[in-house]
Amino acid sequence: MKSPICDMLGIDFPLLAFSHCRDVVAAVSRAGGFGVLGATAHSPETLEQELKWIDAHVDGKPYGIDVLIPENISTAGEKNVTWKSLEARVSQEHRDFTRNLLKKYDIELTSRNVADNQPQPFDAETALELLEVSFRHPIRLIANALGVPPKAMIEMGRKHGVPVAALVGSKEHALRQVAAGVDILVAQGTEAGGHCGEVSTMVLVPEVIKAVKRIRDVPVLAAGGIMTGSQMAACMAMGAAGAWTGSVWLATVESETSEIFREKMIAASSRDAIRSKGRTGKPARQLRSVWTDAWDRSPESPGALPMPLQSIISRDAFNAIDRAAAGGNEKARDLVSYFVGQGVGLVDSVKSAGAVVQEFKEEFVEAVEHMNALVAE
Repeated sequence: MKSPICDMLGIDFPLLAFSHCRDVVAAVSRAGGFGVLGATAHSPETLEQELKWIDAHVDGKPYGIDVLIPENISTAGEKNVTWKSLEARVSQEHRDFTRNLLKKYDIELTSRNVADNQPQPFDAETALELLEVSFRHPIRLIANALGVPPKAMIEMGRKHGVPVAALVGSKEHALRQVAAGVDILVAQGTEAGGHCGEVSTMVLVPEVIKAVKRIRDVPVLAAGGIMTGSQMAACMAMGAAGAWTGSVWLATVESETSEIFREKMIAASSRDAIRSKGRTGKPARQLRSVWTDAWDRSPESPGALPMPLQSIISRDAFNAIDRAAAGGNEKARDLVSYFVGQGVGLVDSVKSAGAVVQEFKEEFVEAVEHMNALVAE
């Protein structure tokens, strides 16, 4: 293909796969796509281990790294914020609400001990340390979400000759990113899993392409609800340089998700993927569950705390939920959830990541041939 993304990343098919699972990243890259490892939850030490493993299993194929450095966070401007210090800011009302909710489903909430100096979630300094680790490996892309990457991140990309990508949910976001100097834009529609805006992919992609074209030539990847090669072809017909995908990989055998969650994905409809602040404090699309209903709809809900405080609550809660469900607690299944996009309604089975890449290629070619046939007529 002649997509600029292929030249920039050294790939033949511009299908990018975001995943927190190293197995998915390696499998997608080996199959001809481009795996992107979500590194935010790692420490520099654990990320080093993950990247060594990917290097050994990716057969020399290219891959990238994604970090999360929010511009707007309740602790912005504060120095040396630790997990421990944030825990002290969570009100007893929020703690009691969480504990009582889990108790109704026979789940005991226990807190995981953390080091006194463990940085807060989404810490910018830690993210930059993760990038330093990443550049010791043959990565071909670094990406950021939830705002303009810090200047240091863009400079690191320039220094190492690695393109910097940024996720955007509106035309205004895209213009700010281009002004900051990013190399690739990921126009992520509201259909996407995780943190997302309110504009649909079908509208957002051409709007972003049109807006940035007046400034400079920046490749735009389409994201949000893309689960098939035909959808990818449709987005590229609108001018996208490729596709950025995430939810489709959650239903693969290599995924980090539990068997219970994959079963819930197969049973879900697109309307079961809702936006809720109940997990991170910012609107994030996830599978609807008792947890989201309790935080969003219950009259007893104290309301979600701002990021990153809500993550302090949800981390221990979901660790307990997943343990209980895996241990045979049938009631706990109602609470099992994860970030997933509206494309979940297209999931009908669990497959290998390599098989998904192959299906994307075949469906893409079929869609292009169909369009060519229509034009010929």
